[in-house]
Amino acid sequence: MQIFSLKNIPFQLDRTVSCGQAFRWREYDGFWYAPFADRVWKIRQEGDILWYEGPTEDKLVGYFGLDIPLDCILDDIDKDPLIHAAIEQCRGLRIIRQDPWECLVSYICATCANIPGIMLRIENISMKYGRNLELDGQVFHTFPDAEILCKEDICAVRACKVGYRDAYICKAAEMAANNPFWAEEIRKLPYHEAKEKLMTFPGVGPKVADCVLLFAFEKYEAFPVDVWIERILRTKYLGGSRKLSYKQAGEFARDHFGQYAGYAQEYLFGIREEISSKGE
Repeated sequence: MQIFSLKNIPFQLDRTVSCGQAFRWREYDGFWYAPFADRVWKIRQEGDILWYEGPTEDKLVGYFGLDIPLDCILDDIDKDPLIHAAIEQCRGLRIIRQDPWECLVSYICATCANIPGIMLRIENISMKYGRNLELDGQVFHTFPDAEILCKEDICAVRACKVGYRDAYICKAAEMAANNPFWAEEIRKLPYHEAKEKLMTFPGVGPKVADCVLLFAFEKYEAFPVDVWIERILRTKYLGGSRKLSYKQAGEFARDHFGQYAGYAQEYLFGIREEISSKGE
């Protein structure tokens, strides 16, 4: 195995891979595993050391955003006691750089679903259309390219238990396959324009778009709002009883937290249950 030193680099592997931003990581015997392209990554953290095999060091650093000055970002969003508490508890949680296509389909699958359901749908798609990879007696499955999925009919994809999202996935695959540069085009756009562009894909509304922009395109202004985050903003920041619209919540967050609002979202989400247990 290879070693990467985290000296002076704040990082929490367990929290980063299990916080709900990515859905392929599994833990076995103290190591985290996930399939990537042609190989399986295997990683474990012990203090300020990462033990790993699978990726090159450059890919490891890039995927986990270890080249990002996290402390500077956290200082920038540290605007109030609640986010300060989240930073103290979750420091080292990093937003990872996901593959745009897999991330897009993952969050199309995430609509009206909990994390176990999302993981099941993605795994079913990968088992049916991906390639098998093995490591340490475990079998993993690569995520299929858009070119593969666009050739399938809706009924075949529906068998992956994706429900009504089958048509969205097939059409999104067709759009992505017909424009191999779609991700590069979105990456070059500023946040609001990138969001509009991404929402031309079927099944992509404001929340899905914000998730994909945050987790695959490094658009840190993106602020996904689920029921937890809406409740936190409404009760702890704005003191209101009337539910916030998605637009209201996002605009408030960007005004309050600034250019790294997406990081604030992840940190508040990280202590959501603790906040909720204290009551509204």
